[in-house]
Order: sequence, then C-alpha cells, then structure tokens
Amino acid sequence: MTSTRPIRIGVQLAPQHAPYERIRDAAAELEELGVDILFNWDHFFPLSGEPDGLHFESWTILAALAEQTTRVEIGALVNCNSYRNANLQADMARTIDHISAKGGEGRFIFGTGAGWFQRDYDEYGYDFGTPGTRLAALARDLPVIRARWEELNPRPTRRIPILIGGGGEKKTLRIVAEHANIWHSFSDAPTLERKLGILAQHGSDVGRDTSEIEISTEVKRRPIGTSGGSTGVGAADELVELGATLFTVGLSGPHYDIDAVKDWLEWRDAHNARRGTAAS
Repeated sequence: MTSTRPIRIGVQLAPQHAPYERIRDAAAELEELGVDILFNWDHFFPLSGEPDGLHFESWTILAALAEQTTRVEIGALVNCNSYRNANLQADMARTIDHISAKGGEGRFIFGTGAGWFQRDYDEYGYDFGTPGTRLAALARDLPVIRARWEELNPRPTRRIPILIGGGGEKKTLRIVAEHANIWHSFSDAPTLERKLGILAQHGSDVGRDTSEIEISTEVKRRPIGTSGGSTGVGAADELVELGATLFTVGLSGPHYDIDAVKDWLEWRDAHNARRGTAAS
C-alpha cells in the first residue's frame, strides 16, 4: 500500500577513507542540495577498501554535524547498542538533540541496531556474543533509553524518533513493532512485502498499528536511465508502492561523489509532486 508520507532522501556519509574536513564539506554541500537526512555509521574501522584506512567515530561526528547544519535531520545508520551503556546512549542522544535544535525542535534520529562487525568488538574489548544475545540486549536496552529520556534535565526537545535497522523476522521485527518510528532494511520488493506482513503480525501481538512506522531502505548509484534491479528507479518505484518512503544513498570517502544524490533528489521531487506531498 502506497504511503501518504512524503518521500525522503537520506545520505549515509561513511566516515572512512577521508579527512574530517572532507566529511564536513560534503555534509554542507548535501544540506544545500536539499537532502532530508544525513547519516553516518557506528564502526571503528572501514567496512570497505583498505581495512586500516582513515576512519572516524560516529557520535562525535554527529554532534559536530548537529552544530554545523540547520535543516537536515541527522543520525547513525545505525548505532551499535553493544558499544555504550543504555543510559549513556540516551544522554548522548538528548544532548545532540539539543545541539541540533537551533531554537526549535531537535533534528536527531536515534538509529540503532544490535551490532555485527566482529573486528570492532575484538579490538575495542567488547563481548561479541551471538546474534541472539546482541538482539536480547537491544530489546532490554531500548525501554531503558526511552525511560531515561523522560528523566533527563532538560528532556529532549521532541520525542526522538527511533530508527531500527535489520530484517530478522522473529526477533528484530518484534523489536521494531514495539519501539521503532522508522524501520530500515535492505529488502527487494518481494522480500519487503513478506516482511511487512510479518511486522504487522508482530504489531498485532504487541498492540501497535505498524502502519505508523516509516519504511526505509537503501538505494545505490544513479536512478536515471536505469530500470529494475537494486540500483534503478524501477525497483525503487516498486518499494514506494509497498509503502517505503525513506531512501538512503551510501557515499564513501575519499571523494563522496554526490552526482547520484542529485538524481535521486529529482526522483523524490517528481514523486512528491505527483502525490501532492512534500518532504519537510
């Protein structure tokens, strides 16, 4: 079912293989172009290219982006729940929310997940555990985070949106149904359709109307002049028909080629004009 939400375009600026100044400049250029959200990721080493290449920490960059920008929302795609105490995560998120507010509501999105990159765990001294134990920890910690937001002084400027990444049908989607405002996955259209049905059932089990959850996915390369597959407008249009409205382009250093983003912004604007909606 097509959503009535406006389509939004996010960009994930991978904090790898580039000096910080290049990340900062790319963020400024992308905000000027009109992207809706700037994401990074929460890792300690590059995920592609030279394994020991340049890399920067997620949350400190997010705080800098909160101060630097004025309009875009910001967040990690996604934070690793294992790396920080739940109450500390809540306090950090609240603080960035206030940094980003600029006299109005904050612009921070709390994107989070259970974690998966073993090198991070091993080199920084965290217990890797199993997928099951990491998901159990995420389910345990999200209520703690939400409760801490109510106790902090000052509280967040708004109800901080929670984005949960992952597509596990038994556990992750149950957590999504309970806590998420945004659900991010890497699903093609048939997979997304099936998982949305499973998500709705989890919602029924926990008393939540999951149609209120924004559906997010990743797109690649340029949309113009392509069709079908994971990279083109054909696939993206199918996902829109199923209810997806947040599409994120991943960019990596050292150059952060933004030409593809311009094309996706044109695609967004054309869709929203036809639908009579507009991104905020």
